Amino acid sequence: MDHSTPTTLIPERPTMPPHVENKPHRSSRRWVWVLLFVAVLAAGAYYYWPKGQPAAATSTPPAAAGKKGRGMGAIPVVAVKAQTGNIGVYIEGSGNVIPIYTVTLKSRVDGELTKVLYTEGQLVHQGDLLVQIDPRPYQVMLEQAEGQLAKDQATLDNARVDLDRYTKLLAQNAIPEQQLATQKATVDSAEGAVKSDQGAIDAAKLDLVYSRITAPITGRVGLRLVDPGNIVHATDTNGLVVITQVDPISVIFTISQSDLPPVIQRIRAGQHLKVEALDDILHKTLATGTLETIDNQIDQTTGSVRLRALFDNKKDALFPNQMVNPRLLVEERRGVTLVPNAAIQRNSQSAYVWLVKPDRSVTVRPVTVGTVEGGQTQIVAGLAPGEVVITDGVDKLQEGSKVIPRFAGEQSGETKHGGSSK
Repeated sequence: MDHSTPTTLIPERPTMPPHVENKPHRSSRRWVWVLLFVAVLAAGAYYYWPKGQPAAATSTPPAAAGKKGRGMGAIPVVAVKAQTGNIGVYIEGSGNVIPIYTVTLKSRVDGELTKVLYTEGQLVHQGDLLVQIDPRPYQVMLEQAEGQLAKDQATLDNARVDLDRYTKLLAQNAIPEQQLATQKATVDSAEGAVKSDQGAIDAAKLDLVYSRITAPITGRVGLRLVDPGNIVHATDTNGLVVITQVDPISVIFTISQSDLPPVIQRIRAGQHLKVEALDDILHKTLATGTLETIDNQIDQTTGSVRLRALFDNKKDALFPNQMVNPRLLVEERRGVTLVPNAAIQRNSQSAYVWLVKPDRSVTVRPVTVGTVEGGQTQIVAGLAPGEVVITDGVDKLQEGSKVIPRFAGEQSGETKHGGSSK
C-alpha cells in the first residue's frame, strides 16, 4: 500500500486564444461598411424618390395600386387605322429622254459663212433665219443665167418666124421640103436651149435660198459648231448647229414582255395610259405624260419591248438624253383597304399585322397583301377598314401585350383607342 502523499492538481491558467485581441477591431470595421452602405441606400432613395407627391398618395388602395401597376406595363406604340381608298397598279421601267425631232443643220452650198443670227441655247421657231452664207456668187450666176435665157429666147423667136414663113413657101412649092424640116429642128434646138437657161436660173435662185439657212423645226439650238468667216462646203461631214425639239418631248423606255399583254389590251380599248417620269433615284416625279406607241418587236436578248411616251415640257423638266425611270399606270383599283407599308410584317410563311383590340391588347393578324404603291399597301383579305394596326414599336410586342397607341400625326399623350387624343 502506497502511503505517499497525494499530489494536488493545480489548474493551469487558461491560455488566451490567438488573435482575441483583434476581434474588437474587425467588428468596428464591419460596422463602418454597414453604415456606409445604409447611407448610400438612403442617398439613392432620396434621389430617385418622386418629388412633390402628396402624403395621401402613399396610402393607395390595393386595387388602385394593382391597376396602376398594369398601366405602367403598357407599351407605347404608333398606330393607324386601316382606310378605304384607291391605289394604282404601275409597271416600272427604265429609259431616256429622247427628242421627237433632232436636226443637224448643214450647208447645201459652198461659200463663206458671213452671219450667225442665233445665240447658243436659244429657243428658235420654224422658219427663223439662223445662218447666212455669202450670196453674191449665186447672185452673179443668176444674172448670167438670165442673160443667156434672153439670148436663147431671141434665137427661138427668130427660128419660129422662119419656120412659119417656110411652111407657107412649101405650100406654094417654092422651097424643098427638106428646108422646112431643117427649120423645125432649129426651132426645137432653140426651145431646148431656153429650157436649159430656165433651169440654170432656177438653180441659181435655189442656191440663193440655200445661202440663207433657216430653222426647219421649233426647238432649242445647241453650241455653235462653225464660226463666221469660215468657208463651208456642201460636202462637209460636220454640221453648223444642232436643233432639238424640247416641247413636246418623248421618253423611250423598256418593260418586260410579260407586262405587255395588259398594256396592249388597254390600248386596243382606246385608253390613254398615264406615264410618270421619275428622276434617276426615284425621289421626284419630273413630268406626267401619256403612252404614245409600242415598238413592233421584242428584243430577244433581253426579253423586253420599247415604248414611247409623250410629255409636255414647257418648264424644261426633261432634258434630252436624260436618264429617267418611267412608271406606266395600267390600272387603278378603287375602294380597297389600305394601310401604310410599315404596318406589314413578314415571316417565312406569310404577311401579318399587329392588331390593336378594343381593350388595347394586341394580337397577330395574318393578311393577304395586294398592290404596294407610294407608301401604301392594299390588303386583299384579313383586315377591315377602321381596324387599328401598329406601325412603330412592334419589336417590343408579344401576343396579348397591352399598348398605349398614339396615332400618326397626333401629339404625344394619353390617346384613346378610337384615335382621338385628349
